[in-house]
Amino acid sequence: MKRKATRILALLLTAMLVLTACGNNGGSQNTPPADSSNNGDTGSGTPAPAPSNGGEPLKDLITWESTGTRELEGFFILNTEKSADLNVLCNAYSPLLEIDNYGKLNPAVAKTWGTQDGGKTWHFELRDDVTWVDVNGNEKAKCTAQDWVTAMEWILNYEKNGANNTSMLVTLVEGAQEYYDYTKNLAETNPGAAKALTTENNPEFDKVGIKAPDDYTLDYTCVSNCPYFDTLCTSAALYPVSQAEIDEKGVDNMIGMSNETMWYNGPYTITSYIMNNEKVLTKNPSYWDKDCTLFDTVTIVMIDDGTKDDQLYQTGEVHNCELNAATLKTITDNPSNEYYNQLVETRLRKFSYQYQLNFAKRNPDGSMDTNWNTAVANEAFRKSLYYGLDLTTTWARANRINPLSLENLCFTMQGLLYFSDGTEYTQRVIEKLENIAPAGGDTPRRFNPDLALQYKEQAMKELEGKVTFPVQIDYYIQSGSSTALDGATILKENFERTLGSDYVQLHICEYVTSVTQEVVNPKLQSFQGNGWGADYGDVENFLDQIVYGDDSAYYAMKYNNINELTDPETIALFEEFTRLEREAKNTFDDMDARYEKFAEAEAFLLNHALAIPSNYENAWQLTQINDYSKMYALYGCQTYTYKNWETSTVPYTAEDYARFVEEYNANAS
Repeated sequence: MKRKATRILALLLTAMLVLTACGNNGGSQNTPPADSSNNGDTGSGTPAPAPSNGGEPLKDLITWESTGTRELEGFFILNTEKSADLNVLCNAYSPLLEIDNYGKLNPAVAKTWGTQDGGKTWHFELRDDVTWVDVNGNEKAKCTAQDWVTAMEWILNYEKNGANNTSMLVTLVEGAQEYYDYTKNLAETNPGAAKALTTENNPEFDKVGIKAPDDYTLDYTCVSNCPYFDTLCTSAALYPVSQAEIDEKGVDNMIGMSNETMWYNGPYTITSYIMNNEKVLTKNPSYWDKDCTLFDTVTIVMIDDGTKDDQLYQTGEVHNCELNAATLKTITDNPSNEYYNQLVETRLRKFSYQYQLNFAKRNPDGSMDTNWNTAVANEAFRKSLYYGLDLTTTWARANRINPLSLENLCFTMQGLLYFSDGTEYTQRVIEKLENIAPAGGDTPRRFNPDLALQYKEQAMKELEGKVTFPVQIDYYIQSGSSTALDGATILKENFERTLGSDYVQLHICEYVTSVTQEVVNPKLQSFQGNGWGADYGDVENFLDQIVYGDDSAYYAMKYNNINELTDPETIALFEEFTRLEREAKNTFDDMDARYEKFAEAEAFLLNHALAIPSNYENAWQLTQINDYSKMYALYGCQTYTYKNWETSTVPYTAEDYARFVEEYNANAS
């Protein structure tokens, strides 16, 4: 039995490596949740194919998310860049293009698309049978090309949308930066004036590179040649909104819309939403894609503890679970366990996680946390953390069988793009990083305790009289979550083990409901663990988020707060990184040269420890879902679209998943 387990594990790990190179718990689940079997009619108009393991396709899918990090907080797709929102909203809205399970772009609302001048201009021909409906399925309006024009104006209008989803558009679309600047200035000098603007009789917006010559034709003009612009169609920045909906609600009520007041043109409507409890998605009978397969309903159960999905799977109340370390150990230690042969790995998700340092931290009373801010502005202090963290035990909480597979050395997600000679981009970045051990060892490649202690000694000398040691590091978790507390306790040990509690002490703090409202907005955290997934297929979408002096830079504005820095040396580092990054993103004529310059910029950011990469994301699971049938790409917001999924009333096994991987790789090559 041990040899069999080793064989299955080897099959899965080998398959995962192949997939990477090509390009968030236990009991019996033989009895599925009530009413989950299907008579074959799950589609918008097409019967679901029979699963390959002898079961029947599921009619009503029941899955789960965590309340602490994955709860939906906004229903307007143009106003959010949070994956917790987009993972649901991608089911409520229809894009121009969508990805398939191989990451290939396919027609959606756009029937055809292309460029004839190397990516300077892009032309889309749209379907004429897409409609907007309310939560009850009543038709509200036709979806036309003008809805994408209206959406562009909304996103670029600072007084309407702040800076949400602007970073891509101001970079890529002709006139977008100028219109954003115009509305921001107008909002500051004449409050309310920009909010009243629409696309009609708006000469400033007429200069933006988007036009709808007729109801079903859409044209974009880029700042310069942009051969990857069509990948942006999978991002929230290029989703539509109807002016009729804005007129119905009023501008001030758009951002605060609910599932009951929003309009839908996607495969599902959100028919029920109970915050931190559950949400129910119901198949939209007016959805345009009559050839796809959909579930009748998708129920997303919210859990406040990482062990509860294990329990819900045991009792047949959800169709998948990601195993916590204790449950996984129980199963793997006993080859006779009923779930032993059902252990399968999730696919590597599109997110590159980092510890985002807060350079302008505040105390709960609103005053500046001078001690932390002074310490984190010191490069030796940052590097002591950068090299002194052995995160193996943290990774093992998600993947105790192969924790080092989650090690992340870069800011950008691996597998996003490749040089023309086949070199994967992040491998080029790693070549430029300092003091990284060769691959293949049994310890993390960045972890270097001797070097970390050297930087500790240097930092204590340089900060003598300026900082009180130990430096308190405030790390926030959700109150009442035993899983979060366990993870934070392990992280505290990781921070203090090598460097010593005389130097740093991680202080575990709590928030009640919203980390954004209670922690991030008041800037209370010393650092925040965050994962970024690309909105489109280019490195700039990662590095744009941490540039200096740009209010569309999501991390810089929301987590790092670098524009509030006062330390001249740290400011100079961020300015130099920004210069390198801007030079890279303005290189369009030679894509290899573009990627090489981005690699230089990214390596500069990391060699100065201005951010600390932490992990990739996957897990071991028990499931009735074939992950290899899902939409899958390392960019965009469509991966959680519940469309064309293969599911089964019978749980999948490791043998099933090994076959899925083999078939997937054969069809992908």
